[in-house]
Amino acid sequence: MKQVFKRPESLKSAAFRFCPGCGHSLVHRMIAEAVDELQIRERVIGIAPVGCAVFAYDYFNFDVIECAHGRPPAVATALKRVNPDSIVFSYQGDGDLAAIGTGEIIHAANRGENLSVFFINNATYGMTGGQAAPTTLLKQKTTTTPKGKTISSEGYPLKVSELIATLDGAAFVARTALDGIKGITATKSLIVKVLSNQMQGMGFSFLEILSPCPTDWHLSSVDSFKWISTEMSKVFKPGILKDVDNGNGKH
Repeated sequence: MKQVFKRPESLKSAAFRFCPGCGHSLVHRMIAEAVDELQIRERVIGIAPVGCAVFAYDYFNFDVIECAHGRPPAVATALKRVNPDSIVFSYQGDGDLAAIGTGEIIHAANRGENLSVFFINNATYGMTGGQAAPTTLLKQKTTTTPKGKTISSEGYPLKVSELIATLDGAAFVARTALDGIKGITATKSLIVKVLSNQMQGMGFSFLEILSPCPTDWHLSSVDSFKWISTEMSKVFKPGILKDVDNGNGKH
């Protein structure tokens, strides 16, 4: 019988601790598959966030380093500069990257560091109880916005990809959504591209992934996918925001 599905070599044989329906398990697997397809497992260094994916090193079968909340771009910069042949990626949530780590991500992008960044946006602080994040939608109810997020109190949802795309140092910026088979397939292709860009020395590549959080959204897994399509995607529109390539793989 022909085998059509198997565990990627870059993914350890360990059970995920993520909530049912969480997007992190999907993205972890797709990153592992991309690393295998690109044959870079021995060169990859992943950087785990502070947040729901804090235990990434328990799942990825390659080198992973944990660093302080919001600081992955700074650590990634150091690792890439002292190990230029390595393939370094940071994996960050919206609390980690868009709140405490705003300065780090903006300046790493502005410097044009040759890095890959995967930004998981689930519009909430998932691990610490579902508080409002910079990416929380207007009127969205969270533990810290029980009546819904307002402009006057918490401000607008922060569109990180749009901010990054304005920076001269950013080579590639895209947003995708885990809202069904089509979105998952597109996400896998973009993960491969973001890692390939670094291999080609193109510079800073950033992929935002709209991801479901059924637990903190108080929705079923199916309804969480629908909410991404009907609500999140209206505010955070999927697509390629920036792609700089002059034909020789250099930024």
